[in-house]
Amino acid sequence: MKLAYWVRGDTNAFFGFGVNVLVNVLTLTGLCLGVINMPAGDVFGVILPALGIALVAGNVYYTFLARRLAVRENRTDVTALPYGPSVPHMFIVIFVIMLPIYLTTKDPVAAWTAGIAWAFIIGVIVLIGAFVGPYIRRYTPRAALLGTLAGISITFISMNPAASMWNYAWIALPVFGLLLIGLLTDVKLPFNFPIGLAALLVGTAIGWIGGAMSVPDVQSAAKDIAFAFPHLKVDLLIDGLRDMAPLLATAIPLGVYNFTEAMTNVESAATAGDRYNLRSVLLADGAGAVIGSCLGSPFPPAVYVGHPGWKAAGGRTGYSMATGVVIALLCFFGLFGLLGSIFPTAAIVPILLYIGLLIGAQAFQATPKAHAAAVVAALIPNIASWATGQMDNALAAAGTSAAQVGTEALAGAGVVYDGLKTLGQGAILAGLVLGAIVAFLIDKRFWHAAAFAASGAVLTFIGLIHAEKVQWNADGEVTLGYLFLTLVCVLFALRRPAPRAPEADETPEPEPAREPAAAN
Repeated sequence: MKLAYWVRGDTNAFFGFGVNVLVNVLTLTGLCLGVINMPAGDVFGVILPALGIALVAGNVYYTFLARRLAVRENRTDVTALPYGPSVPHMFIVIFVIMLPIYLTTKDPVAAWTAGIAWAFIIGVIVLIGAFVGPYIRRYTPRAALLGTLAGISITFISMNPAASMWNYAWIALPVFGLLLIGLLTDVKLPFNFPIGLAALLVGTAIGWIGGAMSVPDVQSAAKDIAFAFPHLKVDLLIDGLRDMAPLLATAIPLGVYNFTEAMTNVESAATAGDRYNLRSVLLADGAGAVIGSCLGSPFPPAVYVGHPGWKAAGGRTGYSMATGVVIALLCFFGLFGLLGSIFPTAAIVPILLYIGLLIGAQAFQATPKAHAAAVVAALIPNIASWATGQMDNALAAAGTSAAQVGTEALAGAGVVYDGLKTLGQGAILAGLVLGAIVAFLIDKRFWHAAAFAASGAVLTFIGLIHAEKVQWNADGEVTLGYLFLTLVCVLFALRRPAPRAPEADETPEPEPAREPAAAN
């Protein structure tokens, strides 16, 4: 079989996915400079080149996996997994890890070393998860896996971009329309011009003509261009690891989140027709975080949500490697400041909303109709997590907090803050547990439901879900609730009811996923 390194669909996927990663790197650059007040030299000379090495290595690796899968299955339509800096993690490491240390010490380097150590711990946890994740995937209903993935996509990936779009709707909506027409229909542009590139050029042109961009900003950004290649920053990593205990409270659940998210993304790719070995994916994700942290990056990379979107756009094996190489070159040459001054944000972020639409739709389309309620149950913790984050940010901007305002005052205004916060903590795992329980209850597989309810009790007791930090008896009341739910499931299981029979037109639940050999 002749397998091309590049097809026309790769061009579409490259501009779509490349813009996605570009937005995220521009965002994390702004967070380092504007929130932590890190020197530009450290951001452009160390952090971005370190991230560039992790991205190019990861995307080349995932291109290799895709080509090997294509050869093994004798197919030319295999799509490589997308890979880039983890979006939730880059906000968490900035606002939860680095910012409190910076505000206390007024030392951005101290905050930076803590972030590096945190990313390293995340990577180690994901490497451990590589040997646990496949078993979780094997016995978890698809509705729970895809539902929690849709929750991430709709809230953390789509909502902020959607809000940014409507700030500059005159730029963003034409771009969004072009993307939907080009990626969700069979309509082609003249001469088969790549729709992703066309959308970016149209949005940029509208932004410049409408006065949303500034020539002096471009001139100022051009002065910061300089080549920098990464080198080991083990001394900073060791400094950060000396005070490791406070980092574990967030690193452990976020590391679990990382391998859970990777697991759901692998399931999403399998639904689209590309079956990757989960252990190989998790090992690559963990290694990427460890390598990046050793070079000075506090931002763990991960497999992205959205593989079915790039597959639908025509992407195959070339777009991923091209994205990694191009983003790495931009990092090495310090060009992100310049790019941020040339391309309007409103012309870039619609691609993220498109991904949210696609993943949300897939969660319902690729699961049995009867499991729709389970998909919604898996969504809810992510919505709660996003909502409480928005509340916390709004209160902080007003110079206060939920604790200062008081939960009674918030409840009087119709805001059930405490309940939302508890529900949304550890949202990925919580969504997985809730979605699985609902799916198994619908199917009258009560022993399976009892097992997941008991798992929810254990995870809550040690603080991985529904709790602020990892500790024993993190939330006794919620733990007790899961135990009572376990008892209910057991009582019904003892009656030995017949499992639900699948409907004739129902999408069949996949048989327990047998992983390809680890060597694959």
